Amino acid sequence: MTPSITLRMSHALPPEHRDQLLRAAREADFRQDARLFEEGGRADHFWIVRDGTVALDMHVPGHRPPVIETLGVGDLAGWSWLYEPYVWQLGARTLTPVRAYEFDAVAVRLMCLDNAEFGRSVEHWVGRVLAHRLNAARARLVDLYGTYETKEAR
Repeated sequence: MTPSITLRMSHALPPEHRDQLLRAAREADFRQDARLFEEGGRADHFWIVRDGTVALDMHVPGHRPPVIETLGVGDLAGWSWLYEPYVWQLGARTLTPVRAYEFDAVAVRLMCLDNAEFGRSVEHWVGRVLAHRLNAARARLVDLYGTYETKEAR
């Protein structure tokens, strides 16, 4: 499942805020099957995928980590950097070689504090991504591990 195009930075942020954010980026390349981050780790960077595919996964005790969502071009990899305690809530692994824009989370949080309008735009965008990911995680876990019952069985 890929986020709707409106969740991608190119559509979610006004052009002036997108340009401001991209000025803080550096280019990063990852080989296939590289871990971008581990659930429970310190969320100090985030990425916007330029090319390739990233799988978000979640630790489920007693099971192999299920893929919650697959990200592609223009998608945000990581939202935990914006909200305290700045700890990854999911894990991420590259499914293909990935080229991405990489951002230092502290620097972007400071940009948000320095420019309230920019900060509101970024927080609104990341909040929408967070809501989407929460729904995707719930749906995926119910699909994998949930029990289904009919109205008659209740």
